Amino acid sequence: MSISHAPPTSLEPDISPISAPDLDLQPLVPASSRRTRVPRWLRRTTGPVLLLALWQLLSSTGALQPDVLASPGRIAQVAGDMVADGSLPAAMGTSLQRVAAGLLLGLVVGTGLALLSGLFRIGEDLVDAPVQMLRTMPFVGLIPLFIIWFGIGEAPKVAIITLGVTFPLYLNVYAGIRGVDAQLIEAGESLGLSRWGLVRHVVLPGALPNAMTGLRYSLGIAWLALVFAEQVNADSGIGFLMVQARDFLRTDVIVVCLVVYAFLGLLADFIVRSLERLLLQWRPTFTGR
Repeated sequence: MSISHAPPTSLEPDISPISAPDLDLQPLVPASSRRTRVPRWLRRTTGPVLLLALWQLLSSTGALQPDVLASPGRIAQVAGDMVADGSLPAAMGTSLQRVAAGLLLGLVVGTGLALLSGLFRIGEDLVDAPVQMLRTMPFVGLIPLFIIWFGIGEAPKVAIITLGVTFPLYLNVYAGIRGVDAQLIEAGESLGLSRWGLVRHVVLPGALPNAMTGLRYSLGIAWLALVFAEQVNADSGIGFLMVQARDFLRTDVIVVCLVVYAFLGLLADFIVRSLERLLLQWRPTFTGR
């Protein structure tokens, strides 16, 4: 019987080169960079512009009566007249002086109490409880007492602003001090830093972000307190103009004063944010996408 033998198959792998597909290689670009970017200033102004356009439309069609709320065009005209006769710049100067004085006193008192309470346990035992009790009291309700204590001049107005500024600063600076990582303290001690060196190089820089947040919040409270302060026995300032406008049912003047309050508050917040970026360059943070 004859047995046919099949030709032996090769066991060696086929290592012939495989031609790679013709790929059009492109550099990797982040998805956020591939989008069509709209300038940020344009995005931030779109909302207010649309709101003004809607406001003007409602006023032009009669849906919004002038005695209820004046049109943007009328408000712009009144603001120009108030700038021309000097009443608005004079009122702004007076209000800025009151806010500056109250803010400075509030910075000194609030930061000083926070340092005393945050750095020392005995300070916390003596200071924190009274501050927390006073913090829960509405500062607007203290206006009658301030008038009795300080009279009807500038002192009660500055005192109201100071009281409103003090507590946000105290809470944020205190939280910043007590929020410093204990391991950083131990590292500083191992490097031979003294107590003052720890406070200067570790504790205060670690508390600075919270302090800047407290300052921004305190500025908002300062302008809010100013509104109440200038409507009590005031003969100058933006609040005084608002009281006069209320008596004569001038909604256009009232809106002008409110816009000035908002603009000054926005300008103050911009200054603090710029200062925050300058002082906290060492602290990289998420800025959104």
